[in-house]
Amino acid sequence: MGDTRAYDGGDDEIARAVVASSPDAIVALDRDMAVLIWNAAAERLFGWPADQLMGRRAPIVPAELMAEHNAVLERVRTGGPVSLRTRRFHRDGRLLDLRVDTSALRTDTGALLGYVNVFHSTQDDDAARGRVARRARLVSRLTDVVGDINAELDLPVVLDRIAASLTELTGADAGGFVSIEGDRLRLVGVHELPESMRGMTADLHTSLVGKLLRTGKTVLLETGPEGFQDLIWARLGGLHTIAVGIAAVGGRPYGALYALFASNKASHLELELLELLAGHAGIAVGNAMAYQDAVRQRAHERAVFDASADGIAVLDGAGLVIQWNPAAAELTGLRARELIGGPPPFPLPAPGEKLTIQLSSGRWLDVLCAEIPETGESVVDFRDVTRAKELEEAKDLFLATTSHELRTPITIVRGFASTLDSRWDHLSDGERRSAVHTIAERARSLGQLMDHLLLGSRAGADELKVKVEVFDLGERVRAATLGLPVLSDRHRVEVDIPVDLPAVYGDALATDIVLGQLLENAFKYSPDGGLIRVEAWAEDERVVLVVDDEGVGIAPADRERVFERFVQADSGNRRRFGGVGLGLYIVRSLARAQGGDVTVLPRPGGGTRMRVALTGAGPLPDPTHRWGNEVAT
Repeated sequence: MGDTRAYDGGDDEIARAVVASSPDAIVALDRDMAVLIWNAAAERLFGWPADQLMGRRAPIVPAELMAEHNAVLERVRTGGPVSLRTRRFHRDGRLLDLRVDTSALRTDTGALLGYVNVFHSTQDDDAARGRVARRARLVSRLTDVVGDINAELDLPVVLDRIAASLTELTGADAGGFVSIEGDRLRLVGVHELPESMRGMTADLHTSLVGKLLRTGKTVLLETGPEGFQDLIWARLGGLHTIAVGIAAVGGRPYGALYALFASNKASHLELELLELLAGHAGIAVGNAMAYQDAVRQRAHERAVFDASADGIAVLDGAGLVIQWNPAAAELTGLRARELIGGPPPFPLPAPGEKLTIQLSSGRWLDVLCAEIPETGESVVDFRDVTRAKELEEAKDLFLATTSHELRTPITIVRGFASTLDSRWDHLSDGERRSAVHTIAERARSLGQLMDHLLLGSRAGADELKVKVEVFDLGERVRAATLGLPVLSDRHRVEVDIPVDLPAVYGDALATDIVLGQLLENAFKYSPDGGLIRVEAWAEDERVVLVVDDEGVGIAPADRERVFERFVQADSGNRRRFGGVGLGLYIVRSLARAQGGDVTVLPRPGGGTRMRVALTGAGPLPDPTHRWGNEVAT
């Protein structure tokens, strides 16, 4: 029987006549189970006159069959009509053995108005009573089974429980649950089947599931073992019958239940139970899938929360911390247990705005805040911008310092050049020679500054080119330090280079620049004089060169920073010693371009030790033999 729909206009009279004259009892109920239609045959069958039941619930369903009754209505509401044998009360209290066909009562647009039940009387014999009693027990058990399935949220466990419940309710010898994956079926739940079959696949279109989907029905019963040869999950000895039911999730077919009969037989009751279980299985699978999605989403969110390089905090509606990720603890130095339940350790910007703050530790943070309207909570994201802030300040200082470094010699050159231009005839030869010497010295300083700027720019762009070849490091050191002892009456210079110092791999010119800068720094940063010592030795496969001074020294926290661009150990050093903060950056870039390195260490007794390590080349080769190739960093 198809869906019964409401009629309009002249059809109403015809419909009433059909219902009134029907030999079968017709009972129509609204969605709240109140009686809409109770025809004459229903009055005769149940003993209740229509005028006493209209608009009320008919007291005809036994309590033990209420679960069956509700399951049928649920199946009708979401699927098609259902026909089953059952029992109903007569007005005098007798139980009537009946078959009821139940279908949905809908409008022309498909909206559910209620349900239509057509009752047929059956012979009241022992067999019928036994079947009804068995159905009642199984339907009651179905309620327990459904509750058991829905209590589990682990999808693989749910699928196996469905397969096991299927065999319990239908008496099948084995059961399986297959998922529909595109054009394939996959066996994902098994009971009384070999575990090795789990995960096996088959073609959907040639399967019983495909046949069932093409018929538009919800269950299918197939008999005859000759038709089961290609069903990979039907490897059951003596298999003679297979019942299949579709399980839908979200209104779309998700999979199917297979009941496999080898010793027992399947009847209409088994098909009804299979159909009912399939409907509930779809709900259980949908719940498990939703739970898994929620767990997966929370796991993803937690992984992002914990692994984020940004500090992330979640605040409740009162602005108190309820979550504090590891990066937040690292950035602020405050662990989660110190902050949970309290306010964040810094002010917050307005939602959608950015606030840059400095912590007491000196670290700079960019802080963003966003509200979650659904929960009243807030998410705070903050990241470390200390290096960017320092670089910005260093660049500003670099521009100011460079301007100063350029202005001083240019002013002097311009002044002396103007003097020579305007007073040449009035100056003595000594005065003119002194002025020209000053101009030459200042021009040399300008050239050196330009060289530093150019080298710093190339090093920053990884464009420094060096020629890796074998050369005599001792020779380069002796040449670089030859005239140093007479340059200052406040400094003593000692050079200790062993005569058997091995040759090194590298670029002689680049090494000259490195030596020159390190020696210049040694003089510049020891303004009160003292010993400047240059020493070299072989160490494993490296050759080490050190330049020691007894100057102002470098604080431990600054021993790596001094190799960055535009940085000096103390920002006040620029005013005291001059420079643009590129010297040591260039030194390390040139050393590493040669395969070596430069580090800064404290000198025992005070001052600084600059340590250069280059790759040793063994004893010096024949001076007439030179080789190498140019490489770029």
